[in-house]
Amino acid sequence: MKSPFVLTLALALAACSGADGNAPTETTTVADATVPEADVPPLTDAPTTPVDAAGYIAKAGAGDMWEIESSKALLAKSANADVKAFAQMMIDHHGKSTAKVEAAAEEAKITVTPPKLGSAQQTTLNEIEAADAADIDAVYLGHQKSAHDAALALHQGYASGGDTASLKKAAREIIPVVEAHRTELSKIMSKS
Repeated sequence: MKSPFVLTLALALAACSGADGNAPTETTTVADATVPEADVPPLTDAPTTPVDAAGYIAKAGAGDMWEIESSKALLAKSANADVKAFAQMMIDHHGKSTAKVEAAAEEAKITVTPPKLGSAQQTTLNEIEAADAADIDAVYLGHQKSAHDAALALHQGYASGGDTASLKKAAREIIPVVEAHRTELSKIMSKS
């Protein structure tokens, strides 16, 4: 696994080398820098937050798709009214955030391709779908926590460092919604 610290350091050094006004004559690939793997599983498929429009749109779309599909799976099996209400809110709100990102992309004249789940997202969705009625609430809520942590990092990162104004605005508008989801999720998990 590539270390975000090593990649950040390499990018900072590369930026400094051009600070005197002379562009570097050679491109250095930082993807080859490696560090020993930690025993900590990643929250998302990529350790960094994209600051390019296409990367942000893809990650946001996949995140919303995961939220909607995992929540539909929960609704089919759960008997817990609080968790079911949260899942329905996820379906409603993440449908709206998808529309918000798509509208911002359209404003910037960027074509949006259909979202595709990353391998980690597909694995967690499979776990939720495979959970029985007795375990689904715990499995769903645990994965929701990780997904919302990743979503908050994605939208905050793009809002502060993204490359397209309309998408940065959309990201800023989505942040408080994700924060509200995290608050509601904490309340539900504290009852369990």
